Amino acid sequence: MKIKWLGHASFLITSKEGLKVITDPYSVGGGIEYGRIAEAADIVMVSHDHGDHNNSAAVKGNPEVVNALGHKKVKGIDFRGIASYHDEAKGGQRGTNIIFCFSLDGIKVCHLGDLGHQLGAAQIAEIGAVDVLLVPVGGFFTIDARGAATVCDSLNPKVIIPMHYKTAKCAYPIAGVDAFLKGRKNVRKSEASETELEKDQLPPLMETVVLRHAL
Repeated sequence: MKIKWLGHASFLITSKEGLKVITDPYSVGGGIEYGRIAEAADIVMVSHDHGDHNNSAAVKGNPEVVNALGHKKVKGIDFRGIASYHDEAKGGQRGTNIIFCFSLDGIKVCHLGDLGHQLGAAQIAEIGAVDVLLVPVGGFFTIDARGAATVCDSLNPKVIIPMHYKTAKCAYPIAGVDAFLKGRKNVRKSEASETELEKDQLPPLMETVVLRHAL
């Protein structure tokens, strides 16, 4: 499985057979200045209906959109949408958010979307085992570095890939990735936008992989 960080909370995840999933495609503008998404995909996941996460129309290839709670099987992949919130006020400030879990090439992926609070015991149980966790770390609109670290500890994934943090192409009033990385062990900063993972070669200890945005 290949995971490519396009920018913000958007990833292109490609199976060995070539099936492509894009998460939370953004619209350019309003503080988001990553390049326009021009990739094609079979499936698009949308965690919530905000412009920096819901631009499914930009994705080529006539993909099927997954944007609801519960189970949905698409092209042989079982997606689970788990209820959560964009803030600590049960959605009172920024609305709801969907955590998506699915498996590709035997690797269990969890995309937290714009999670804005700590996970409850029921949510942790529903998420279950996680191999790869895509976690927002920038704060202000989502959990911050400390909150993200706590979520990572509660889910205990094998690989953590931070997202939704300040870069030269994101003008949002959020923090960069360094606050999250401070004090973490097993951090790998990649010079590439993409990493390739094999089920039987996942790290034995929790590893944080920082990718460069592709767009």
